[in-house]
Formats: sequence, structure tokens, C-alpha cells
Amino acid sequence: MASKITFIGAGNMASAIIGGLIDSGVTPSDITATAPRESELAAVRSRLSINTQTDNDAAVSQADVVVLAVKPQIMREVCEALSDSIQQRKPLVISIAAGLDAATIDQWLGGDNALVRCMPNTPSLVGQGASGLYANARVNDAQREMATQLMEAVGIVEWVDEESLLDAVTAVSGSAPAYFFLMLEAMEDAAVKLGLPADTARRLAIQTALGAATMAQQSDKDPATLKQNVMSPGGTTEQAIQHMEDADLRTTIADAMQACAKRAQAMSKELSGH
Repeated sequence: MASKITFIGAGNMASAIIGGLIDSGVTPSDITATAPRESELAAVRSRLSINTQTDNDAAVSQADVVVLAVKPQIMREVCEALSDSIQQRKPLVISIAAGLDAATIDQWLGGDNALVRCMPNTPSLVGQGASGLYANARVNDAQREMATQLMEAVGIVEWVDEESLLDAVTAVSGSAPAYFFLMLEAMEDAAVKLGLPADTARRLAIQTALGAATMAQQSDKDPATLKQNVMSPGGTTEQAIQHMEDADLRTTIADAMQACAKRAQAMSKELSGH
């Protein structure tokens, strides 16, 4: 990726993406991160050897890609202050802020911008992310590839053709790490009640989750088949799965994801003022 990349914001997600880019071969001197105070930049500059700036306009002036990595609540203030520099430079803009639609961000930046919305998730912090991306009509093929390469630095990338589908992405990957953490928490608690020490229960549950995910990733079989392969008629796994099915776990999961997507839709309206 032979481009100058500026991150507006130097928090955990921005730092994770920057680290992934450097690991994938991007030259640190081609990356700039900004924050309001120098004290917020010292650690990322020391650890990653990138350029840092407290002046957003100066950081954007040479950028081919600008990644908006600030909290949604301050996005309008940041974008409107940047709009003149963005209009002058016309970089590809990538927003990783949840709940703010592309049209609203584009308007705050002065309009007519090539803009990609990205919904990453927290496993990006360990290079195992899953990001959903949407591009507005002004994004060309080369810019689309740049956005893909940027987010592939911390995991897999899936593009959606309709922006509204990012709400579904939020439900299936953006918020979903917490679903699995809940499962691990519940399994650990149950194992302790069965007599295992808590640390043993936790290690076994985490390793089993990792192993199952790795099998699902590497196998050409679907999850239903992989599940069936673990089950023997009349055996222990069948008994456990049947209990989950009787408790209507599938409906609970579907309802939870529906609630997640609905909340994402509501947040978008609240944050954009629509």
C-alpha cells in the first residue's frame, strides 16, 4: 500500500490497525496519527515509530487515506473542523465510528467525498478481527482495494453493497465477541459447580472455543455438520445439545442479534440528528 495514511485519533483500534499495517510491510514514516494532546501520542510514537501530530489539518494535508478513529459523539466537531483540508486534499476517507452513516459524515466533511464506512470488532486488537465495509458511490476500485488492504492488516474483510447491512454486520461480528465471552463465562461458572478449579475451567473453555473456531475456519464442512460429527447417538454431547435445543437457544440468539441491529439503527438516527 504505497500511500500516506493519517489516523485522526490514536486510541486502541487505531493503534491496532497501525500495528497491523506495519507488520504487513507499510513503512512507519508513511503513517501519521493525531490526538489533541502530545501526552496522548507519546506512547504510540514510541512503540510504533510513526509520525504524530496535534494539528489535524497539517496531518491531512499530505494524506492519501484519512481514517476517522474518534468517538461518534465528537465526530461532527472533528469533521466540520477538518472539512476545508479534506476538500482541498480529497483523500479516501474511512470511518471506523459506529452508528454514523456515510451521508452524514460526508456532509460534515463538505460533501462529494470518497468515503468508506467500516464496522470492525475488538479482536482486531489481536489481529483476529472481522470487519464489514461499505463504500459510497465516489469510491473507485483502487480506493476500495486500499480500504481492503488497510483492514486486512487486522483480520478478514467483508464488503456489503447496502449500507443498512452494516447493522447486520454489527449483530454478527461487531458486537458478537461479547456473545462468546458470555458463553465462556457461563461455561466456566458451570464447570466450577461441577467441581473444577476456576482457572482450570477457564483454560479448558477458552482453548475449546479457540479449537472449535479453528476447525470451523479450516474445514469445508458447515457448522451443522461439524456439530453432528461431535455427537454420538445416546452420548454426552447429544444430551447437552438436546438440552440447549429444548431451551430454544437458537431463538434467544436470533432475538439478541435482532435487538443489536435495531439498536444500531436507532443509534444512527440519534448520532446523525435524523
